[in-house]
Amino acid sequence: MRFTKGHGTANDFVLLPDPDASLALTDALVAAVCDRRRGVGGDGVLRVVPTALVPEVAAQAREAEWFMDYRNADGGAVEMCGNGVRVFARYLVAHGLASGDALAIATRDGVKHVRLNDDGTVTVDMGTPAFEGPAPEGATFVSMGNPHVVFFVPSVDAAPVATRGPDIEAATPGGTNVEYAAVSPRGLAMRVWERGVGETMSCGTGACAVAVAASLRGLSGRAVDVTVPGGLLGVEWRADDRVYLTGPAVLVADGTLSGAWLDANA
Repeated sequence: MRFTKGHGTANDFVLLPDPDASLALTDALVAAVCDRRRGVGGDGVLRVVPTALVPEVAAQAREAEWFMDYRNADGGAVEMCGNGVRVFARYLVAHGLASGDALAIATRDGVKHVRLNDDGTVTVDMGTPAFEGPAPEGATFVSMGNPHVVFFVPSVDAAPVATRGPDIEAATPGGTNVEYAAVSPRGLAMRVWERGVGETMSCGTGACAVAVAASLRGLSGRAVDVTVPGGLLGVEWRADDRVYLTGPAVLVADGTLSGAWLDANA
């Protein structure tokens, strides 16, 4: 089985092409692929599959040829991934599956419109935020197609990401992503506990949630840079209520998973 490794601000993914929708992407296989010692290693898997061949999103095929089937490292299917969709777009163009600088990509959160910019970054229309959902005391709930709870702290350096993140995720029906954010000289800084993964170097939907929550609290403007451990993301919450995410999308390597390894981990 062929694969490509890619990342967006060090939030890394294994892309698996599945042009005839024949790949049985089990939780066990996803977890094995994402294992950083026994597999390829990644925060998640992006299955590259024709939208028309996937019943849950087939209605989007009229607008988007390819479906980003995103799975977190534990195998769970996820609605949306802001860093992943940028890497997915880069993959489609690099592998001749799409052309031009404007793409439409099917996701579990609907069709996302993506633009590949001249400076090498990629911009995604992430849609409109929603605010109805469970949040611990002191946190702001923001959905960017997937759930986030945002805490603002004086500094992210000592934020209790690894200690409180798992408990908050477990206590929330269906799980949630947890962000700790602070005002920084560059704009905002953020660390994240990702549902089904753990602490990661970056989260694109999380950066959008943090930017929206900061704007609501008067801590930033509606356009702001968000520094994550893996780099820098730009977020703009425009007047039409839509949120745009801009950042890098890097393809690292192509490879092949061995048949014997697949048989042992299917």
